[in-house]
Amino acid sequence: MNKGKYYITTAIAYTSGKPHIGNTYEAVLADSIARFKRQEGYEVFFQTGTDEHGQKIELKSAEQGISPKEFVDQVSGTIREIWDLMGTSYDKFIRTTDREHEKQVQKIFRKLYEQGDIYKDSYEGMYCTPCESFWTESQLVDGKCPDCGREVKPAREEAYFFRMSKYADRLIEHINTHPEFIQPVSRKNEMMNNFLLPGLQDLCVSRSSFKWGVPVDFDDKHVVYVWLDALTNYITGIGYDCASESSSQYKKFWPADLHLIGKDIIRFHTIYWPIFLMALNEPLPKQIFGHPWLLQGDGKMSKSKGNVLYADTLVDFFGVDAVRYFVLHEMPFENDGVITWELMVERLNSDLANTLGNLVNRTISMSNKYFNGVVEDKGAFEPVDDDLKAVVTGARDKVSAKMDELRVADAITEIFTVFKRCNKYIDETEPWVLAKDDAKKGRLATVLYNLVEGICTGACLLESFMPDTSKKILDQLNAKERAIDDLHQFGLYASGTKVTEKPEILFARLDMKEVLAKVEEIMPAPAEEAETQEPVIEIEKKQEITFEDFEKMQFQVGEIIACEEVKKSKKLLCSKVKIGNEVKQIVSGIKQHYTAAEMVGKKVMVLVNLKPAVLAGVLSEGMLLCAEDENGELSLMIPEKKMPAGAEIC
Repeated sequence: MNKGKYYITTAIAYTSGKPHIGNTYEAVLADSIARFKRQEGYEVFFQTGTDEHGQKIELKSAEQGISPKEFVDQVSGTIREIWDLMGTSYDKFIRTTDREHEKQVQKIFRKLYEQGDIYKDSYEGMYCTPCESFWTESQLVDGKCPDCGREVKPAREEAYFFRMSKYADRLIEHINTHPEFIQPVSRKNEMMNNFLLPGLQDLCVSRSSFKWGVPVDFDDKHVVYVWLDALTNYITGIGYDCASESSSQYKKFWPADLHLIGKDIIRFHTIYWPIFLMALNEPLPKQIFGHPWLLQGDGKMSKSKGNVLYADTLVDFFGVDAVRYFVLHEMPFENDGVITWELMVERLNSDLANTLGNLVNRTISMSNKYFNGVVEDKGAFEPVDDDLKAVVTGARDKVSAKMDELRVADAITEIFTVFKRCNKYIDETEPWVLAKDDAKKGRLATVLYNLVEGICTGACLLESFMPDTSKKILDQLNAKERAIDDLHQFGLYASGTKVTEKPEILFARLDMKEVLAKVEEIMPAPAEEAETQEPVIEIEKKQEITFEDFEKMQFQVGEIIACEEVKKSKKLLCSKVKIGNEVKQIVSGIKQHYTAAEMVGKKVMVLVNLKPAVLAGVLSEGMLLCAEDENGELSLMIPEKKMPAGAEIC
């Protein structure tokens, strides 16, 4: 049944270099949503692609002695190869160097100029080349770019500007009346409090200091600046035309049902992009989801740290579906996830090899051993069957509910609940014991039938997340893929079907030491890191206190449930911290070390009974504990093990 259209996009990947696993996660996440929507009966259009203009590309290509087009052709090709490797089922891969896209960008720029939304002026400020962004002195953090932390340089150039403030009130109203528009809610709060409510500045939308971009067709000194070029791909890719009639495809699929993007570019998608659409008199996308980052165990991936992980490297170790499973299942809905080699091995061995792979293997093996592979329902029911059937038939609706909320990790957990329940059912029914009694052959056959039926349902639900594994399971069981509308039923597996004689090992267990040894061979630690010792930090000693003095201080674990910048300060963040059943407001001078979005969801150590004080006009009711290194870098102190909010620190 066709439930209507569903248009989903990823952010287009920037062609400055090979994408790491954190970038690849977004494509896999979007693919899992697109596949599930198709499974539910939607006509899906899934678009991804590459962002290929800008000064950074011009500089990188010059360093290599090739043209910018040759450079982006190579990198875009690499990105597409990785997306294909990971099984992303996109319907269109757009490039911003596509001629049709460039033509439409020129038309859009001209239309906005002619209607007075774009005007010509000059820009002076501090410029960050990697981010391709101008900043005022007040926006810098320690004199550096507030987005990436790199050096900025003073720059002045003639430019065209977009009148952002003209549409700000209309966008604020839209966000307030459409609570689903920006997800998660913490991202919405950040955009409203940090950008929209304080007031928008006009946006620079052209550059004249470099040439690698879409030319402004009525002013050849200028090229269209990155965001007006890149963001419009979501409509140009499906046939938008502002100068004549748009395509039937555009009319069918726009507005987008979901823009899936990284939290670091949420501002551009939830402020700039909707305002551009308003100026074009086009509908706004229905929802924008700013997903968290996938971090290495020692922090955000970067080439300078030498900790970058690439999808193809991980696939060589673990296989495509294992990598898909890990990045989808281990990424929280709102907070950053962590990927390490150790965690990958642990998950493969426990979840994939043991819970899933061993279940399928021993079920098929027992069917072959006891019934020559023929699986029959003999109707030998016992009460223990009821709970298994309830878990299996209830899984579809639970998975669908989680996917409706974009809680993909939780949806996968629901599917693995089916597999875990099947394993428990084996322990409860003990088929090897039933096999010793000829009088219980009917019961043994029914037990194996119930297991195969449960596995089939789980495998069908798994298709969106681990498509190859799903197919392998169904092929070994000689079962057909089922429509999602049928997955609430138990007993659809044709009685008398014969399973494969030799079950394939879906996931082989890996030895942790062997994996880590191979990792060291292909990813040796940077020499300077291996040789560098931690610095000895000396601090001024304070006066000794008595135990009675210490007892006066109350330390507890708190969970940050909301955070925003203090408007009157360059250093302060204001956090809402849940401590047991109480929520305290705590102001901390850590704005230069953490963004408000990064704070949300962290478990922190709190001095709870500090006398309240007013900082920059904001009440503070406690103190967050931090460590400080020799460079003045701060790090929040967090519990080593999982602890509930309110746990006493003693």
